[in-house]
Amino acid sequence: MLFASERSFRVWRYGVGHSQLLLRAAPDAGHPVRADLLFEGVEAMQLVTRYETLELHTFDEAESERIFERSGVPPRWRSDRLVLGLRSRSGAGYVQCQKVSALLGCTKVLGPDDPSESLDVVWSLRG
Repeated sequence: MLFASERSFRVWRYGVGHSQLLLRAAPDAGHPVRADLLFEGVEAMQLVTRYETLELHTFDEAESERIFERSGVPPRWRSDRLVLGLRSRSGAGYVQCQKVSALLGCTKVLGPDDPSESLDVVWSLRG
């Protein structure tokens, strides 16, 4: 397992232009700041809309190769890519990307971030 959180994450945003996927856990009574998982360089994904008690993990080589084949990534580019599994009580999925970061900060769920509230990178992995 690469990353785990007891919080509930929702698919928050996907931007085709920058190939970024954002999963967000909103602030709540037990967690005063939001938590974000930001996937960059996203090339393929299979998701559910909500992940309760999220775990991020790698796949074995055979499963990773199967996902690469289905998404059309040439073998020469695969060493620079990650295939990450998402699992939770509410469903499972995967993201094929170049980088993932876990961010903590900001007390707001919606709207622009307050410049005085910074986000802390608590974990990151690059392909």
